[in-house]
Amino acid sequence: MFVGGIAGGIEICITFPTEYVKTQLQLDEKANPPRYRGIGDCVAQTVRGHGVKGLYRGLSSLLYGSIPKSAVRFGVFEILSNQMRDEAGRLDSTRGLVCGLGAGVMEAVLVVCPMETVKVKFIHDQTSANPKYRGFYHGVREIVRTQGIRGTYQGLTATVLKQGSNQAIRFFVMTSLKNWYKGNDPNRPMNPLVTGVFGAVAGAASVFGNTPLDVIKTRMQGLEAHKYKNTVDCAVQIMKHEGPAAFYKGTIPRLGRVCLDVAIVFIIYEEVVKVLNKVWKTE
Repeated sequence: MFVGGIAGGIEICITFPTEYVKTQLQLDEKANPPRYRGIGDCVAQTVRGHGVKGLYRGLSSLLYGSIPKSAVRFGVFEILSNQMRDEAGRLDSTRGLVCGLGAGVMEAVLVVCPMETVKVKFIHDQTSANPKYRGFYHGVREIVRTQGIRGTYQGLTATVLKQGSNQAIRFFVMTSLKNWYKGNDPNRPMNPLVTGVFGAVAGAASVFGNTPLDVIKTRMQGLEAHKYKNTVDCAVQIMKHEGPAAFYKGTIPRLGRVCLDVAIVFIIYEEVVKVLNKVWKTE
C-alpha cells in the first residue's frame, strides 16, 4: 500500500489540473451567470488570475488522502472478495460489483468525504474576491472552527452514493474484462498494458455512469451548500434551474483524469501483488 500511495500521489500531481477544471465547471452555476465559457476559458482565466499554480489549488487535500483511500479501497475489496470467490478462486462479475460497492462505501465514509469536502472548499474559495484559506492546515482549522466536524462531512450521502457506484462499476467492469481475458485459465498472466487498458475502460464506464452524482456531491460540498436542504433538494434545484445537461458538467475533464487515474492505480496494484506473491510464495 505504501508503493501504491506513492504512485497515487504522483498520478494526482499529473492529473489534478483536470480535476480542478472539472470542479470549477460544476460549481459554475448558470444562475450566477456562468464565469466560464468552457474548459479552455476556465484554464485561461485561472492561469491569468493566479498563475499556473492556481490549477493546483486544493491538491494538498487529495495528496494527504490518497494513501489511506487506496488502503481502504483495496483492503476492503480484498477482504470481501476473498469471502466470495468460488472453489477455483474465481470471482464472478456480480460478486465483483458487490465487493466494489462495499469498498466504495467504506472509503467514502472513512476518507473520501472529508477529503473531498476540503478540496472543493479550497477550489471554491479561490473564486471569491478575498480567499480566506492560506493552506491545507489553515483551511481545515477554519472549517472545523466555524462549522465543526460536520463541516468536513458535507454531502456525505451524495459522496457515499458516488463512491459506492464508482467502485461498483469499476470493479464490475474490471472483473468482467479480466475473466473474459483469462477465459478458462485463471492463472493466465496479464501484461501491465492490458491491465491499463482495462482500467481505463472501467474508469470511463464509471464516469458516464455516475457523473450526475459527482455534480450533486460537488454542489453539496461547495461554499454555497447552505442553499440546499439535502441531497434530493440539490438534485431537484439543479434540474429545475439548470436542466438535465447540468448533471454532466465537467464530464470531459473528469473523463481524462479518471481514465488515467484508474489505469495507473490498477497497474500499480496488480504489479505490486505479483511482486508480493513472489516474495512470500502465496497464491
